Amino acid sequence: MLSAPDPGDQPAEAVGVIDARTARLNLIALTAASFIGFTGFTLVMPFLPLYIAQLGVRDVATVALWTGLCLGVTPAVTALLAPAWGRIADRYGRKLLVVRSLISFILLMSAMAFVRHPWHVLALRAIQGVFAGYGALCLAMAADSARPGRIAQSIGLVQTAQRLGPALGPVLGGAIAAVVGIRTTFFVTASFYLIALVQMLVLYREPPPQHADAASGGRVTIRRVLSFENLLLLIVVIFGFQLVDRSLGPILPLFVAALGVRPGDVTFVAGIAFSVLACGAAAGHHLTASLLARSSGRHAIAGAAIVAALAAGAVQFVHDWRVLVACTAVFGLGVGVATTAAYTAAATAIPSASRGAGFGVLTSASLAAMALSPILSGFVAATSIRAVFVLDAVVLCVLALIVRQLMVEEQSAPASPPTEDA
Repeated sequence: MLSAPDPGDQPAEAVGVIDARTARLNLIALTAASFIGFTGFTLVMPFLPLYIAQLGVRDVATVALWTGLCLGVTPAVTALLAPAWGRIADRYGRKLLVVRSLISFILLMSAMAFVRHPWHVLALRAIQGVFAGYGALCLAMAADSARPGRIAQSIGLVQTAQRLGPALGPVLGGAIAAVVGIRTTFFVTASFYLIALVQMLVLYREPPPQHADAASGGRVTIRRVLSFENLLLLIVVIFGFQLVDRSLGPILPLFVAALGVRPGDVTFVAGIAFSVLACGAAAGHHLTASLLARSSGRHAIAGAAIVAALAAGAVQFVHDWRVLVACTAVFGLGVGVATTAAYTAAATAIPSASRGAGFGVLTSASLAAMALSPILSGFVAATSIRAVFVLDAVVLCVLALIVRQLMVEEQSAPASPPTEDA
C-alpha cells in the first residue's frame, strides 16, 4: 500500500478545482448524457431477439444463441480495453474519449438499421465494444468536476441517471417499435446519442489536466494504480455487487411465474419488479452522499451489503408477488448505496491524473461480473430458482465481512500517484 501523504499534498477532490458555475454545468452535461445515452441504448436492445428473428432466424434456440453472442460481445471487448482507454483519457482528456464514444454509437446504431444477417449485428456490436465504456468515464469526470466535499453527490447523481435511463428505455422503445418497427428504432436510438453528444460539446468544460508525468517525470501505470489504498478491495467489491445485481435478470420472470401469477400477467409483474429494482437502486445512489456525511465509506458499504443480503434472503420465504416487489426495492436500495459508496471511495483514493485508468480497471471488473452473472445464475437456477437469492445473500454477507475487516478508513488526502520512468 502507499505511504501516507505529506502535509502539502492536496486531496484528490481538490485537484483541478473549477468554479461553481462550471461545476454545475458539467454535472448537468454528464447527468444528461448518461440518462439520454442509457435510455437510448435500452430503446432497442431489449428487443434484439425479435430483430434477430426478423433477419430470418426461425429456430428459437438459434435466436437465443445469436442474441447472447450479440449482447455479450460488447461488454467483453470493453472490459479488455477499458484500462487502456482510461490511461489515454488521463493523458489526452476524458471529454475527448466520451465524444469519440458517442460519435461511434451514432454511426454504429444507424448501421444496425441496415443489417441483413445476424453476423452483421455481431460484428457491429464487437466494434461497439472497442469504443464503449463512456459510462465509467462520466463517473470519473463527475469526480473531477465536483466541488470540494461533493464527490459523492456528483457520482451518485450520474449513477442515478444511469439507472433510471434503462428503466424508462424499454417502455418507450416498445411503444416506438410498435409504431415504426424495430429497424427504424435504431435510428431513434442514434438520435438520442446525437442529443447527448451535442449537449456534451456545448455544456461540458474539462477541468485543467493534472498530468502525473509532468509533476514527477514518470508515468502512472496500471500496476501502480492498483497500489492505491483500498483499490484492489474496491475492485472485488464492485465485481461482487455487479454479480448479485445482474443475477436477477435471467430468473426474475421465472420466479414470478413460480409464485402462481397468471401466465398472461407474468411479464407485467416481472416488469414492475425490474422497474422497482431500478428505482430502488437509483434512490440508493441518491441517498449515499447524505449517508457518507454521517459515516465512513467502510460502514456505508458494509451496512448496505447487509441490508441487501437480508432482502435477498427474505425472498426464500416469499409466496406473494407483492412481497417479492418489496424485497427487490430494498435489495436495489442496498446495492445502490454500496456501489456509489465504493466508487466514491475509489475517486477519493485515486488522484485526478490517474482516475481514467483507475475507473477503467473498475469498469473491467464490473463488465466481467456483468458477463459472468447471467451464466452463473442460470446454472444455479437449473437446480432451484430460490437458490439464486440464497447465493446472492451469501455473497453480500461475505462482501460486508471483507469490507469491515480489510477496508482502510478514508484519510483526508490520498497519496501522490506513484510513477515509473518512461
